[in-house]
Amino acid sequence: MSRIGKKPVQLPDKVQITLDGDTINVKGPKGSLDRKLHPAVNIEIDNQVLNVTTDTSDKKKVALQGLFRSLIFNMVHGVTQGYEKKLILSGIGYRAETKGKNLVLSVGYSNPVDFALPDGVTAAVDKNVEVTLSCIDKELLGQAAANIRAVRPPEPYKGKGIMYADERIIRKAGKTAGKD
Repeated sequence: MSRIGKKPVQLPDKVQITLDGDTINVKGPKGSLDRKLHPAVNIEIDNQVLNVTTDTSDKKKVALQGLFRSLIFNMVHGVTQGYEKKLILSGIGYRAETKGKNLVLSVGYSNPVDFALPDGVTAAVDKNVEVTLSCIDKELLGQAAANIRAVRPPEPYKGKGIMYADERIIRKAGKTAGKD
């Protein structure tokens, strides 16, 4: 069995889980999330404890057990506490602002970049250079943050660009003058 897949998922009192055929629905105080289950994975709920099992010892199906246990845990965490990701704009004149459901980024291009946020993702801008994204779906939040970072990825010479708050940019030395 998968080490991660064997761990039970503790369900808080505020969370309701419903199984509808091959779909799992998780409802909590912040919203609800749905996910389609793989046929090789079985879900058992007993006294606010959820277990993910598989019927065979096939290596790929055991890997799916650990995958779906992690996905369900992330869904439970998302509908109770939510997820947050911080991005930092580093560079002279770089700034961000929110306009409705859009994030307007001025990152050194001739025109500002309008980034439409996906449904469910909200953005808050602090000090014009710190963008905080929040969402209940961890997968959607990570993809939105990666798409925003891809507008101007950090470069290794000056460190300019859009980076995650916990990201460390490995700097390179620039050109050195040759000896005559």
